[in-house]
Amino acid sequence: MKIISEDEKYMKEALKQAKKAYDLGEVPIGCVIVRDGKIIARGYNRRNTDKNTLSHAEISAIRKASKVVGDWRLEGCQMYVTLEPCQMCAGALVQSRIDRVVIGCMSPKSGCAGSVLNLLQMEEFNHQVEIKSGVLEEACAAILTEFFVHLRERNAMEAGDH
Repeated sequence: MKIISEDEKYMKEALKQAKKAYDLGEVPIGCVIVRDGKIIARGYNRRNTDKNTLSHAEISAIRKASKVVGDWRLEGCQMYVTLEPCQMCAGALVQSRIDRVVIGCMSPKSGCAGSVLNLLQMEEFNHQVEIKSGVLEEACAAILTEFFVHLRERNAMEAGDH
């Protein structure tokens, strides 16, 4: 039996959140925030469902974690997210003072934890976030790939109906 790391354990929980987004027809991105070995917040992408640009997995989880902690500062917390954060979410992570972000797969076109930019570790900001990437990368990439394959198939069928 393979012993899984703590990072893998929590990334599996983030993947469960991504599945919730997938089931809603949303781009399947999920995350959890952990403090003292416990999940204190969960989030998944709901941008289309909520018709709100801010309804990213990370923003939702940060909002919930701040309520649990009773502060906007999330020091002592770690985020596990299935896809590299965008510029909005990376900025929110820096602002929240979160300690560490564990990323499933990178986002070469919009990621701001090293792909396009690295907003999480800019010396110019008053807080830098530790980054670990590639945790359960294949599983995190697979759910995204499957979603977009199905989306393209659905769009092609709908285009053919007219």
